[in-house]
Amino acid sequence: MGNCVAKSQAKDNDSDQNVEFATGNVKLITTEESWNQSLEEARKDGKIVIANFSATWCGPCKVIAPYYCELSEKYTSMMFLLVDVDELTDFSTSWDIKATPTFFFLKDGQQVDKLVGANKPELQKKIVAISDSVPEYN
Repeated sequence: MGNCVAKSQAKDNDSDQNVEFATGNVKLITTEESWNQSLEEARKDGKIVIANFSATWCGPCKVIAPYYCELSEKYTSMMFLLVDVDELTDFSTSWDIKATPTFFFLKDGQQVDKLVGANKPELQKKIVAISDSVPEYN
């Protein structure tokens, strides 16, 4: 159940350096405009959005990133987004991010659930619960 609250003091730990954060069906959000476009697309398609506010230096974020990507391939009726809190600092602050990773579950742009920390079982449980409550659009 790890989460990060500040940048690690360790410099360039090579062991996890090349973790891919946005593979599978995960869409990397680099601007507020792309965030708004993605939410609008999800609304039109009737999709739930799962937004992962993460950081490349965060150990727990690196651990859960591959799992998040796996989930994006399994639950294709949902939209999986990734926001780097360091790249979009002001935007992340507007979402009141206190620790990374933080996952928001959005329907029609409104928050329906939230998870703070790299808790794989809880993340899957929330996705399954939301998936079961929404008709499939595949």
